[in-house]
Amino acid sequence: MAIFQTGGGASRHRALRLQTLIRLRWLAVAGQSIAVVFVHVWLGFPLPLSAAALLIGALVWLNLFLTFRFPSAHRLKPGTAFALLLTDLAQVTALLFMTGGLANPFAALVCVPVIISSALQPKPHSIALAVIAIIGVTALAFSPYPLPWYPGTELKIPPVLTAGSWLAVVCTTGFAAFYTYRVSVEASQLADALAATELILEREKHLSQLDGLAAAAAHELGTPLGTISVVAREMERELGADPRYGEDVHLLRSQSERCRDILRRLTTLSSESEDHMRILPLSSLIEEVLAPHREFGIDIEVVERGDRANEPIGLRNAGILYGLGNLIENAVDYAESAVTVTVEHDREMVRITIEDDGPGFAPDILIRIGDPYVTKRQKEESAGGLGLGLFIAKTLLERSGARLAFENKAMGTGGALVRVRWPRDLMDAGRARQS
Repeated sequence: MAIFQTGGGASRHRALRLQTLIRLRWLAVAGQSIAVVFVHVWLGFPLPLSAAALLIGALVWLNLFLTFRFPSAHRLKPGTAFALLLTDLAQVTALLFMTGGLANPFAALVCVPVIISSALQPKPHSIALAVIAIIGVTALAFSPYPLPWYPGTELKIPPVLTAGSWLAVVCTTGFAAFYTYRVSVEASQLADALAATELILEREKHLSQLDGLAAAAAHELGTPLGTISVVAREMERELGADPRYGEDVHLLRSQSERCRDILRRLTTLSSESEDHMRILPLSSLIEEVLAPHREFGIDIEVVERGDRANEPIGLRNAGILYGLGNLIENAVDYAESAVTVTVEHDREMVRITIEDDGPGFAPDILIRIGDPYVTKRQKEESAGGLGLGLFIAKTLLERSGARLAFENKAMGTGGALVRVRWPRDLMDAGRARQS
C-alpha cells in the first residue's frame, strides 16, 4: 500500500481537437459578419467594408481548408495549435485596428485566443500568446482609424479613457487566462487521480480474487496431474528396482503426489471456505489492515470499545482494506514510537480512529488534505507523503459510505488524528446476508 508520489502532479496538456477550433472560428465568422452588416447597413455607419470583408473571408477560407484537409477527429500538436490561435488573434486584432482600436466595444475579444490556449496548451505557448496579445492591444491604442459613427460626426476618445480601456483589456486577458489555467490544471489532476484510484481498486479486487483463480487452476490441472501420477506408478512398478532409473522414478512419483496434495488444498479452500474469504468481521478487518505494518519498530495498539460478540460482519471490500491500510501506513511513517487504533461500534455507527505521536499536520496542509498532490507534513525530512495515495484512500473510503475527518491532537500532546465513521448498516452487510 505504498503512497504515490509526484513532483508536480499530473500533466494537464490535452491535444486540442481541430474540429473544436473550427467550430469556434465559424462562430467568430458569424459574429463578425453580423456586427459588420449591422453597423454598416442598419446603423449606416461608415467603415472600411472591403478590408473587413477581406479579413473575414480569410478566416472563412482557412476554415474551409482545414475542414477538407484534415479529418474531424484530428488533434493538433501544441505548435500547430499555437499557430492557428495566433492567426485568430492577428485577424481579430487587425479587424479591431481598422474599426476604432480600443474605442471599439468589441476590443475585449482579443483575450479569447489566449483563454483557449490557457485551457489546453503548454504554459510557454500560452505565455507567448498572451505577450503577443498585449502587444496587439497596445497597437490598438494607437489606431489612426476612427470608430465608425454617425456620418459627419467624429467621435473623439479622451486619452485617459483609451488608457483605461487598455488596462481593462490587459487585466481581463490576464485574469481570465490565469483562472482558466488553474481550473484546467485542477481538473486534469483530479481526472488523473480518479483514474489512478480506479486502477488501485481493480488491483485490490484482483488480489482478493486470487483464491478463486487458484481453485480454477487446481481444477484444470487435476486431470493432467492424475494422468502423470498413473504413469509414474506404472513406471515405478516396472523400473523401481533398476539401479539407473529407480531413484528418479521414485522421486517423480513422490513429487506428483505432493502436487496433488497442494491442488487438493487449493480446491478445498475455494469450495469449503468461500464464505470465510468473503465475510470479514470488523476485528479481522482491522487485524488484516494492521498486519503488514507491525514490523517497523512502531508500537501499534488496538483499543476496542464495544462487545466483540456484536461486532459488524461485512463483506470483504478492497476499497476499505486499501483505504485504511494507507491511513495506517501514513501514521506509522510519521509516528515517533506509537500508533493507536480505536475501534467503536454501536447500533447506529462504526467508528475507527487512528492516532500517532508524530509532529501532526501542518496548518496549511490540514485544510487541503484529500486534494491530489498535497505532499508535506510538518516533518519535511520524512520520506513519506500525503499526495495521491491519501487522495486515493480518502476517495475509496468515501465510496464505501465513510466520512473522514483529519485533525491534530490537543495542544501539547502532538500527533495527527484521523476519524473514519460509517453507518452501521453499511458495515454489517455480512450479518444481513446471513439473516
